[in-house]
Amino acid sequence: MSKPILKIEHLSKNFGGVAAVRDFNFEVSSGSITAIIGPNGAGKTTIFNLISKIYEFDKGSIVFNGVDITKKSQIEVARLGVSRTFQNTRLFTGLNVLDNVKVALDHDGKCSLIEAMLLLPRYWKHEKEVTERAMDCLKLLHLDQYANVRPSNLPYGIQRRVEIARALVSNPKVLMLDEPAAGLNPEEVFQLVDFIRDIKAKYPELAILVIEHRMDLVMNLSDYIYVQDFGQTIAQGVPEEIQNNPLVLKAYLGEEDESHGNHS
Repeated sequence: MSKPILKIEHLSKNFGGVAAVRDFNFEVSSGSITAIIGPNGAGKTTIFNLISKIYEFDKGSIVFNGVDITKKSQIEVARLGVSRTFQNTRLFTGLNVLDNVKVALDHDGKCSLIEAMLLLPRYWKHEKEVTERAMDCLKLLHLDQYANVRPSNLPYGIQRRVEIARALVSNPKVLMLDEPAAGLNPEEVFQLVDFIRDIKAKYPELAILVIEHRMDLVMNLSDYIYVQDFGQTIAQGVPEEIQNNPLVLKAYLGEEDESHGNHS
């Protein structure tokens, strides 16, 4: 395995005396797709929230692209190149698809508030650059036909893809997808698998992390899988190893059909 783009050591987080994540160790390389699976309460989403610094952790360290981000803020981590989606879509219903994607590019500080309010030339130059970049991303992901449509008028599967496009437009080094198949029907899940494969082909250096209940999606996409239970890693390996691991078979794979709609 090449040098990891993201390395986590001994990560731990407690909530009210309950261990949500215990001594989690994790490595992700550029160009790979890595999944974290497990039932409700396993700590999967908590791990994402710790990496993106929504939560502060109690113990451990996170090194991203050679930089220790243990003490970095949520904004600093995002600017370094860590981007994510959430279990529930967080698109702005009052904006069209293009403007939703542009939102991810409007935090770089290249244009001051005064320049924007007075519509000065620098503002228009910045606006043109942001619009072109967002449209290029939509075109690359075959979503440009929806540019002027409001998300609420689109099928849920397309909304999911738009949210992923918004996370990608800033050209992150790590993309974290939190249950991207939640709420999708079987045909939409099939389309999502193709969509993520297309992203991997078009962003060959991008490391993709996936939390997902849908085992068919995880097994079809992942290069490597970590299995969590009650905040601890009970197994890790390539999909074939996870499928044949007795602990995983007993604890999770038999439960997946019952828990597709649940959250972690």
